[in-house]
Amino acid sequence: MAAEFQVASPLPLELFDYDLPAELIAQEPCEPRDQARLFLLDRSQRRFDHRRVCDLPDILRPGDLVVLNDTRVLPARLYGHRQTTGGRWTGLFQRSRSDGLWLLLSQCRGRLRQGEIVVVSGPHADLPPLQLVYVGPEPGAGHWYRVLADADYMTLLHQYGHVPLPPYIRKGKDRPEDRERYQTVFARRPGSVAAPTAGLHFTPGLLQQLHQRGIGVAYVTLHVGIGTFQPIRVSDVTRHHMHAEWCDLPEPTVERIVRTRQAGGRVVAVGTTTVRVLETAGSSGTLQPWRGETRLYICPPFTFRVVDALFTNFHLPKSSLLVLVSAFAGLDVLKQAYAEAIARRYRFYSYGDAMLIQ
Repeated sequence: MAAEFQVASPLPLELFDYDLPAELIAQEPCEPRDQARLFLLDRSQRRFDHRRVCDLPDILRPGDLVVLNDTRVLPARLYGHRQTTGGRWTGLFQRSRSDGLWLLLSQCRGRLRQGEIVVVSGPHADLPPLQLVYVGPEPGAGHWYRVLADADYMTLLHQYGHVPLPPYIRKGKDRPEDRERYQTVFARRPGSVAAPTAGLHFTPGLLQQLHQRGIGVAYVTLHVGIGTFQPIRVSDVTRHHMHAEWCDLPEPTVERIVRTRQAGGRVVAVGTTTVRVLETAGSSGTLQPWRGETRLYICPPFTFRVVDALFTNFHLPKSSLLVLVSAFAGLDVLKQAYAEAIARRYRFYSYGDAMLIQ
C-alpha cells in the first residue's frame, strides 16, 4: 500500500522560483568528493555559515545518527535507432515485468507502430546490437518493449546502458568516469534511475571519521524514479502528485533511530529521498520497519516526526525537492540562503555543493 499525505492549500508555484546563472550549474563533480563546499543553515537563529563537507564530523554532535540512502543507480539510458527509418531513438529504463517486458520512457521522431523494432547500440563497438520490439503505451508512465535477448535486464543494462545524467549536466551525455562518480560509495541495492545526490559527497574516509567522533551511520533504501525530478506543472503546489517509489526502512535502522532519540541525539537525513522514507514510515507517530511504495509529498505545512537535520544539495526551481526543503527550513529563510549561495558562487544541482539545515 502506498503512503500518501494531504496538504493544505493554496501555495503559488512562483514562490518556489529563483534565477540561477547557468555557469553555477555544476558540470563536473568535486574531487575529492568531500571537498565540496557546505552551506550551514541554522533554522532557529536564521544564521548562515560556510564550511566544507569534510568538516561534517566536527559540525555534527557525538551521538547524532546520519541516515543514508543505499540505492544503486542503474545504467538506465539507452541509445538506438528505428530499424525501419533509421531515425534516432532514446530510452530510459523504468522497470521490467516478470514476462520480460521493459517499461521505458522513450523518444523518437514520429510514432512507433506496434511490432516495430528499435535497434540499441552499446557503449562498446564489439557488442552486437540489442533489439527491442515496441508493444504499446502505459498511460502516464511510458511504453512497453519486448527485449529480443535471453539475458536478464540487469546484465543487458550494464552492457548497453549509459549513466542517466540529468539534462543540465552536459546535456545528459555521460563519460566512462560517470559510472563510478554518479554513484555513492555505499550504493549496494540496484534500482534507481537517478542518484540520491546528497550522498555523492561522502567518502570512506569521511564515514570513518564520523564513526571515530561517535556519530552513527545507518541506511535506508529508496529507488529514485523519474517522478522525483519532474517539474511541478500546477499553479498551486499543494495539488502536485508524486509518482510511487519503492523504499525500505529496515529494522536495524529503526532500532538505531530509537536508541539515538532516547540518548538525546539527532537524526540527520542525507538527501530528500531519505527524508521521504523516514517520514513515510513515521507518519503514524510510531516509527516501525516499513517496506513498500511511497507517494509521500512533503509540502508546507508539514510536521516532521523523525528527521531533525537535513544534509542536501541545492535543488531546481519549482521542483518537489525544493518544496520539501522549504517545508523543513522555512520558505523565507531558505530563499535568503539560496540568494546568498548564488552570491557566493556555490555550485548547484547534482554535481554541486551541499547544504546542512539544522
